[in-house]
Amino acid sequence: MFDGTTISLIALAFVSALFVLAWLGDRLLTVGTSRGRPLIYALSLATYCSSWTFFGSVGLAAGTGYDFIPVYLGPILMFTLGLPLLSRIVRLAKGQNTSSIADFLAARYGKSQPVAALVTVVMIVAILPYLALQLKAVSASIEVILAGGQLVPIELPRLGFADTAFLITIAVAIFTILFGTRHVDATEHQEGLMLAIAAESVVKLMAFLAVGLFVVLTWNGGPAALYSQAASTPAVAEVFSNPFHGGTWLTVTFLSFVCAILLPRQFHVAVVENNSQTELRRAAWLFPLYLVLINLLVVPIAVAGLLTFPEGDVDPDMFVISLPVADGVKWMSMIAFIGGLSAATAMVIVEAIALAIMVSNGVVVPLLLRNQVAEHVAQED
Repeated sequence: MFDGTTISLIALAFVSALFVLAWLGDRLLTVGTSRGRPLIYALSLATYCSSWTFFGSVGLAAGTGYDFIPVYLGPILMFTLGLPLLSRIVRLAKGQNTSSIADFLAARYGKSQPVAALVTVVMIVAILPYLALQLKAVSASIEVILAGGQLVPIELPRLGFADTAFLITIAVAIFTILFGTRHVDATEHQEGLMLAIAAESVVKLMAFLAVGLFVVLTWNGGPAALYSQAASTPAVAEVFSNPFHGGTWLTVTFLSFVCAILLPRQFHVAVVENNSQTELRRAAWLFPLYLVLINLLVVPIAVAGLLTFPEGDVDPDMFVISLPVADGVKWMSMIAFIGGLSAATAMVIVEAIALAIMVSNGVVVPLLLRNQVAEHVAQED
């Protein structure tokens, strides 16, 4: 359907456009002067919706029915019923000049350096597999849209650097460095980054809704036929008639409730980048609305995928992109690819920046100071 060169150019152009938008935002937007800042803040919170949301929610729905809902029910509760708690966290963080979740937890114990270092190490160990999952999702989507091919022609030597996932990792790492090193002060508001992440949130939402509507409206006979065939297919009907798992829902809802603020990237956009209580009040209804919208068509896509690929030869996580590809609709396949790429790259960029701040402030700088390296550097410069 596509060749590797085309996919590479499109992906590079998209991420470059995000970087240019961030660059322009840093120069055109200033803290407190942008009337659209509350909207940008609310949309940037949607970095919670990574490639797992774009691809994995459908895969989970295809296997367990409605068990994907608690993943988003928790953040909704945090930004509605838990808004007073969130507001207090923001006030305390601003009072302590906090730049990361490690700083915030360390401040609770007298700004304990060991606590900050421990939190940093725990976060790195916990988040690295999640970062790898984002890169794997992009790699898998490329393989689907290239019909199992690689970005690098197969005629080239089978070297490690020719692997799709490796090339994606290098590219995202470069852009993450470019995004994250434009500011020296970790507590300085990154208006450009927030603008780029907000734009990415719009892109992935529009892309997912477009794919969902395409699947529903182009199904043989439309939505009614899709529902009818799902109800009459025992394997599909069984998935969505599974009994309610109260314990699972309660556990996942609680975990997602705390993750909505304790994940490094979420703490960064929700707390570090917050400017005012006005932004929180806007996010209290806009972010939950966003979560509802991006999950609105998860079940129809999952049903269509189960009906289209009954033999299980297609990974359910890839239904979002496999369905347009199977129909031979190039433009919709590309929209699905860009949506997944957008969700993954934004998550990796913000998460990596947040982790880098934690490592710098919680581990590297204290070690330098302890070993008196900084004193020697200061004398030289």
